[in-house]
Amino acid sequence: MAAAKTMRAVRITGHGGPEVMRLAEVPVPVPGADEVLVEVSAVALNNTDLWTRQGAYGTPEDPGALSGWRGPIDFPRIQGADVAGRVAAVGAGVDAGLLGRRVVVDPALYDGEGPEAHPVGLMGSERDGGYAEYVTAPAAQVHDVTDAPLDDAQLASLPTAYGTAFGMIERGRLAGGETVLVTGASGGVGLAAVQLARARGARVIALSSGAKLAAVREAGADVVVDRAGDVPALLREAAPEGIDVALDVVAGELLGDSLPLLREGGRWVVAGALGGWGVTLDVRRLYLHNAQVIGSAMHTRTHFARLMDLAREGAVRPVIAASYGLEDAARAQEELERRGHVGKLVLRP
Repeated sequence: MAAAKTMRAVRITGHGGPEVMRLAEVPVPVPGADEVLVEVSAVALNNTDLWTRQGAYGTPEDPGALSGWRGPIDFPRIQGADVAGRVAAVGAGVDAGLLGRRVVVDPALYDGEGPEAHPVGLMGSERDGGYAEYVTAPAAQVHDVTDAPLDDAQLASLPTAYGTAFGMIERGRLAGGETVLVTGASGGVGLAAVQLARARGARVIALSSGAKLAAVREAGADVVVDRAGDVPALLREAAPEGIDVALDVVAGELLGDSLPLLREGGRWVVAGALGGWGVTLDVRRLYLHNAQVIGSAMHTRTHFARLMDLAREGAVRPVIAASYGLEDAARAQEELERRGHVGKLVLRP
């Protein structure tokens, strides 16, 4: 068991702005049966942190309702889905050989035990997360990456951003040689999608802003389109034969305006709504062209295990924009919301 009895943690006391984030001294959690206690080395920030704090997810009954990732939140809640660290203690029924191992935590709460179960909750929203010095997690969702060539900040950048991007790629059935559009390409999920799609052998067209175009191109995009221009026209020029798969975290008007760019049987995969959750589209572009719009929430256990294999191989290299201490968590979230950076922001407890 961890020698410390208390720890520092950043908790949200309700939905709202950065002012609801409070640094507190709280008891170190005790791992239950089939759980481990992880000493957090790094925890990455995600848009889910902002939207959970703001209560921006809504509910199926009321899109405007204040809600966490999948429903009401029990406050206070420790935020942070993306954890890398070392196993400090194990609960009953867990192999003691995990002690001291460097690990990444799969943050999803699943609706079943199988490898293809759907995520229906998230660490940092439906259970306490990693904006803390320690966090508990199910042992089955802790992946040993002791020998991975990535550092702790890079490992912490993988679960939500790269897990979401990997899930989009799998659900969109992206194959080598296909043309893929990645929206929001300078953000965490977007940059991950660029790297993962390129690794799969796809031709990558990325949509980003002028100041970030070079960084997105360096991450592996074949063509980078400035979103300040006439996006549908620029995309037609970049992909005159059409797009096979879109990996979209923007949605809003972009989806309706650009859906006609899909080839026959094309797939438009949505995992975010940075451009707005209300969408108007011409459904004829769907049924006349056998196109699909696919919702994608994070990853499955199978997806995450494959992502960890890539991490052990060093096949992906997350870009770290900046690191902060726990005491600066609110400032880090404000920086995330400004979207002036390229890559991931991380906290180092």
